[in-house]
Amino acid sequence: MSHLFEAIILGLVQGLTEFLPVSSSAHLRILGAFLPGTEDPGAAFTAITQIGTEAAVVLFFWRDIVRIVSRWALSIIGRAPRN
Repeated sequence: MSHLFEAIILGLVQGLTEFLPVSSSAHLRILGAFLPGTEDPGAAFTAITQIGTEAAVVLFFWRDIVRIVSRWALSIIGRAPRN
């Protein structure tokens, strides 16, 4: 099986299981054991997929993050709008 195809399959599993209340890392290890001719994807691959997941979350919630941080900073200096 092609390493690129394996990476795509494992990346999809990581992305689909990350937000479920189960271990996405364990799914990667289990799936790596069941794919023919493959091994455990390893810590480096798992770390890279985790970084990709975190980047996707930051991009998706970017406006909310900026709003929260800016309101927090304004509250520190006493200029936060009162609602």
